[in-house]
Amino acid sequence: MTRKKIKHIAVIDIGKTNAKLVLFDAMTQTQIDVKSCSNKIVKQAPYPHYDIDRLWEFIMLGLYELNIRHGIDGISITTHGATAALVSGDRLALPILDYEFDGVEDCFAAYDKLRPEFSETLSPKLPIGLNLGAQIYWQSQRFEDEFSGVTDILMYPQYWAWRLTGIKASEVTSLGTHTDLWSPDAGDYSSLVTALGWRELFPPMRKASDILGCVKAEIAEGIGLDADTPVVCGIHDSNASLLPYLGAVKPSFSVISSGTWTIHMTVGGSTSGLDAARDSLANVDAYGRAVPTARFMGGREYEVLMGDENPEIGVADLDFIVGQDVFILPSFAAGVGCFPNSTGKWVGDENALNMRQRGAAVALYLAMMSAECLTLAECGETLIVEGPLAKNTCYLSVLSALTGKPVHGSQDATGTSIGASMLFETETAPLVLSDAVKPYGNSELGEYAKKWLSLVG
Repeated sequence: MTRKKIKHIAVIDIGKTNAKLVLFDAMTQTQIDVKSCSNKIVKQAPYPHYDIDRLWEFIMLGLYELNIRHGIDGISITTHGATAALVSGDRLALPILDYEFDGVEDCFAAYDKLRPEFSETLSPKLPIGLNLGAQIYWQSQRFEDEFSGVTDILMYPQYWAWRLTGIKASEVTSLGTHTDLWSPDAGDYSSLVTALGWRELFPPMRKASDILGCVKAEIAEGIGLDADTPVVCGIHDSNASLLPYLGAVKPSFSVISSGTWTIHMTVGGSTSGLDAARDSLANVDAYGRAVPTARFMGGREYEVLMGDENPEIGVADLDFIVGQDVFILPSFAAGVGCFPNSTGKWVGDENALNMRQRGAAVALYLAMMSAECLTLAECGETLIVEGPLAKNTCYLSVLSALTGKPVHGSQDATGTSIGASMLFETETAPLVLSDAVKPYGNSELGEYAKKWLSLVG
């Protein structure tokens, strides 16, 4: 397909907690405008599921308004993982299941006999619906009639691309994210897909950057877009965060993508240190390559520990926490992360802390969790943090001190959206990293981190 001149790119960015529409200048990769809404779960039969109709209304209205204000020349898509749409012809066969639904675990005894070894998929066994293969298996067993009519299994970014263009596709970054469905070394579907007869349900494979087609005529007319507005295939969100640095930063380097999940990915790293019991895995990047990855629910834990508070903290607050031997132990998101069997708690009197001190304790905790994740994913020589944690200078400085590596905070908090916009492969300004932060200089930090690790056990 001939590519039209792309000046403004609208990115549909659906995270687990919030959905955004972000408009970018294609040349400078600067954000022009943004719209957002919460991503709410419908807790009704047949099981908790995403409010697809509400999200579609948000997308349509947002595209209309952004186009009126600035003009839109292309649309890209990025979404969270562990999510697929079961489609029957031109409609959903079943609602799109919320991956945090614990009812999926009812099938684990039978599913565990079918799922491939970690050595094949580099996909660890995870709780709830975090292994997409388990979700689909559960749906196939509990809703046999509906599943028998499924014609296509669409990964979540490609579901939205299909809604926009009418074209169905598969794409490797979402397939290769702890799904049990993909074998990174073989570059093909796993033995599970073959054994369950699902291979024919996945549409043809396309690259994330492929233009699937133009926005359907009735949609373009309804919201005022040009009839030739192209839509790319789309990409998994943590891989979107990784994309701006591929080819721009010398390996090895680690990108820490923060949001609901804090995901640590090392380009040029080895997968040999991955531990299936500690929520480490291989992601598959936009070029089909395995990327060692470890993660924890940093954003979710921050909400539990801090609520809506985001105090301005400094070195004195960090020094106070280190000096008082106040610790936060993992984890406040059960069953995931590098310490999945540990229950979160405070050591020391949390009630005696003011909000700044509490924020410092949380920054120390998140940095120590990140350092531990980076040991599993083989820490790179350069660390780049994007998303909300890029603005937490105390977290950045502690992480630099713990790892002994330069740490750069992304200059834009919408790393996933920027990466998704780059799928259009337009001519862009060269990537410039921000200055590395000054490492936290307290000489007692090493002993504090060792004691924290011993308390974790």
